[in-house]
Amino acid sequence: MLTKAPRGTKDILPDEVEKWQFLEREFRKICDIFGYKEIRTPTFEHTELFLRGVGETTDIVEKEMYTFQDKSGRSLTLKPEGTAACARALIEHKLYNQSLPLKLYYIIPGFRYERPQAGRLREFHQFGIEVFGSENPAVDVEVIGMAVKFLKGLGLEDLDLRVNTLGCSNCRPVYKKVLHEYLSSKKEKLCDTCKVRYEKNPLRILDCKNDECKKVIQDSPKILDYLCEDCKGHFTKVKKLLSAIQIEYTVDPMIVRGLDYYTRTVFEIISTDLGAQNTLCGGGRYDGLVEECGGPHIPAAGFGMGIERLIYVLESKGLLSIPKKGIDVFIAVLDDESFETGYKLLFDIREKGLSADIDYMNRSLKGQMKYADKLAAKYTIFIGEDEIKSNFLTVKDLSTGEQQKIGMNEIYEFLYKNIRKGCC
Repeated sequence: MLTKAPRGTKDILPDEVEKWQFLEREFRKICDIFGYKEIRTPTFEHTELFLRGVGETTDIVEKEMYTFQDKSGRSLTLKPEGTAACARALIEHKLYNQSLPLKLYYIIPGFRYERPQAGRLREFHQFGIEVFGSENPAVDVEVIGMAVKFLKGLGLEDLDLRVNTLGCSNCRPVYKKVLHEYLSSKKEKLCDTCKVRYEKNPLRILDCKNDECKKVIQDSPKILDYLCEDCKGHFTKVKKLLSAIQIEYTVDPMIVRGLDYYTRTVFEIISTDLGAQNTLCGGGRYDGLVEECGGPHIPAAGFGMGIERLIYVLESKGLLSIPKKGIDVFIAVLDDESFETGYKLLFDIREKGLSADIDYMNRSLKGQMKYADKLAAKYTIFIGEDEIKSNFLTVKDLSTGEQQKIGMNEIYEFLYKNIRKGCC
C-alpha cells in the first residue's frame, strides 16, 4: 500500500501538469477580464463552518466530509467546497467594509468521501468565483455568463445551461409545506436517504438521482408556482438579461443544487460526455450564507467548476492537446574534460533567462542527442577539446539539422536573436 495512492486520489504527473497549468492560466485570464481577485483559504476549517454554512441535511455534511480532531480536541474538516471558506474569510477580515461588490476567485483542492467515478475523485480540484455585496440579478447573470464564456473559450460549444429559482425565506417555506404534503402519501416509495430528507428538508428529494425517486417527484408541485413577487421579479430579470447577452438556457424546476445555502437563482451547465456525472459547472445565489456563518447580511452569488471533470470532457473531445514545452538549449559534452566548461556555460545561459540543460547520466554523444530530442530542445551546443581550444562552439538547430560555428563571446546574442526569449 505504500506504493499506491489512496482510493479516490490521483497523482498529476509532469506530462499531465501542463494541461492543468494551461487551464489555470485560461481561468485566471477570464477572472482578470471580469475583475475578480484571487483568494487563498486554508485546506481545513473548523467543522462548524460547514455544518452551519453548507447545511446539516446535505449529503456533504451527512456522509462525505473528512472530519478529524486535532491534538487539542478541536473538530476540523478538510474543505469539501470553497464558498463557505470565502464567507468565513469575508467575516474574519471584514472585507465587506471594502467597496462592494467584492469579486473573488479561487483554485482549490477539495475533499469528499464518495464513490470515485469518471471525472469525480475524493480529492478533487475546483475553479470557483464569489461575488459578495449585491442583490442585483445582473450579478447572477454575470456569474453564469463568465462560466459560459470560459467553457466556450476552451472549445466547448454544446453546452446545456439550466436555470431555476429556489425562492427566498418568505416563499420557500410555503413551497416546502406543499411539497411535504404532496409526498406524504408517496414517501414509502422513496429511497432510504430521501425518507430522511422528507422529514428534514424535502427540497433535497428533488436532487435525488435514484430512478424510483425521480418517478415519485415527476409530477410534484413546482416552486415556480409559489414564488413571492420579489422572487418572481428577480427571476424574470435574470432570464431577460440572459437573453439580452444571447445566452441560451432552459428553465428546469428540478434543479436545487446539493447545498442548503442557495436562495433564488440556481444553475447548472451540463455536458453530455460525462455519463451520470454530467454537471460541469454549478452555482447560483446565496444571500443568507454570510449571516448564517456569523456575519452581517451580505448577499452573494458564485459558481464552482470541477477541474477533473473539465479535463475529462475536453480530452474526450480532443480539445486539450497541449504542445510539448521544450527547452531552449541542450549542452552536449564530448568528453569528461570538457564537462566543467559546459557546466559553466549551462548556468551562464540560464542566467540570461533561457532554459537549458545538460546530461548528468554519462551518456554517449548518441545518447545525449536522443536525450536532447526527448527534452524537445531547440538548439544543441557541442563542447569538446576542439571547441575549447578554438573558442568557437558548434551549434546545431535541431529543427533543421543545420550546424554552424559561433564564437564563445557571441553565443548569447545568437541564442537571443534566434530564440527571441529572455534577456541577454
